[in-house]
This record gives sequence, structure tokens and C-alpha cells, in this order.
Amino acid sequence: MAGPDKTDVNLIVKGSSTQAPPRHTRTLGGYVFMPALLALVLLAVWWSVSTRDLDSVEQDRLSLDYILRMTWAHLELTGASTALVLLIAIPVGILLTRPFARAITPPAIAVFNIGQAVPTIGLLAIFAIVWRFGFAPTVVALAAYTALIVVRNTMVGLRQVDASVIESARGMGLTKLAVLTRIELPLAVPVIMAGLRTALTINVGTATLGAFIGADCLGRLIVSGFSGNRPYITIIGGILVAVLALLVDYIAAIAEDKLRPRGL
Repeated sequence: MAGPDKTDVNLIVKGSSTQAPPRHTRTLGGYVFMPALLALVLLAVWWSVSTRDLDSVEQDRLSLDYILRMTWAHLELTGASTALVLLIAIPVGILLTRPFARAITPPAIAVFNIGQAVPTIGLLAIFAIVWRFGFAPTVVALAAYTALIVVRNTMVGLRQVDASVIESARGMGLTKLAVLTRIELPLAVPVIMAGLRTALTINVGTATLGAFIGADCLGRLIVSGFSGNRPYITIIGGILVAVLALLVDYIAAIAEDKLRPRGL
């Protein structure tokens, strides 16, 4: 018997009823507003720094070369930790929605909950003491803190798929793997993407704490401002972290809309 073709599967997906977040229809103004606002903030920061009488420490910490280097390092921390979350949390979330894994679901969620319950600064301190300082422990701590969000969203996205849709697909001759990859996951994508966006945005802000264990990031500006009694550096560092978080969230929101399967 011939299996269902792509058109049949698409009809099932489009005809399903899910609780996915609504698709955002952006106007031109919606695309331009946030980048324009962030550009104005950065312009104001540049004007403030360039017209202020800075001492040698402030000149070093607020130089364009230093800020660009710390911004790139901050993005590396954020990207690596979010990629680690994606590689771990989505497969685990899929596994925990399978019938054979029901018995291990509560203890598995409890394990991921530990990573979120413990403050990130506490995790960083523990990793710094028992492991090492720098990039790697910061990435692991950030991933541990946000993995539960993606695990839960993956499980919610898969569980909200209408059982009649799955039954229809199975009735058409699709295997369990085909139902998962061609029906369940496409329908769950909006909820999973929402979780990844949340984890990404949290990681941008929380990566600042990596400065406390020697990781290069924008948090070094904030920490050096506090330790050197130079609040101006701390303020500029805080503004740059906020701008970066808003920019990453803006890009993730666009990606979330663009990557959503058509018809959802």
C-alpha cells in the first residue's frame, strides 16, 4: 500500500487545532521601530562617552575596541549556551512525551528544575570552585538555568497536538517516527520556538554574571565599575547589556515568526 503523500500530511497539519501562540503580522513600522530606538540609545551613549572627561581607567574600559571585544565574547557565551540547551532540552522533551517514558518524567523534570531553582551566581561559584574559571563553566551554568524552559515548552507543544490528528496520521499508514517528525513536531514548533526565544533572552542578561568567574563579557564593564568605584562605567555597561538583550529578543521574535510552518 502506498504511503500518504506530502499533500495529505500538510492537510492534516493545517486542519489540526492547536493552542500555538498567534502569528504576529509586522508592519514596516513594527520592523523599524526597535532597531531605530536601539540605534538612538547607542548614539546617546556614544555622545555621552565622547564628550565626557574620562580618566585613564574609564578610557580603557569604554574604548570602542574593548566594548566590541566584550560584546563579541558576550554573544559567544549566549550562542554556545543556547545551542547546548537546544541540543539537550528538545530531545529530552520529545523523549518525555513518549508513552514508554511516563515513569521517568517526574524525576527528570525534578533534575532540570534543580538547575533553575539554584541561582545562576551560585552555580557559577560552584563550577568555579570544583571545575575551572572562564568560558566553559559559564556556558554550562547558563544552559542548566534555562534548559527547563525549553524542555517544558517542547512537552507542552507536543502534548497539545490533537489526538485525533495523530490517529488520522497513523490511519494513513505513517509510522510513529513519521508521525513525530511530519505531524507532531511541525505543530509544536511555535511553542518550542517561544521557549527557545525566552531561553536566549534570559541567557543574554544572565551571561553578564560570567564576569565574576573570569569570563569575557559585557559584565566586565559592570564589575570593573563597581570594584573601581566608577559608576559611570557600570551605567554604560548596564545600558549596553540592555540594548543587546532587546536586540537579540527582536531578532529572535522575527525568526520565531519566519520559522513557523505555514498555515499555523
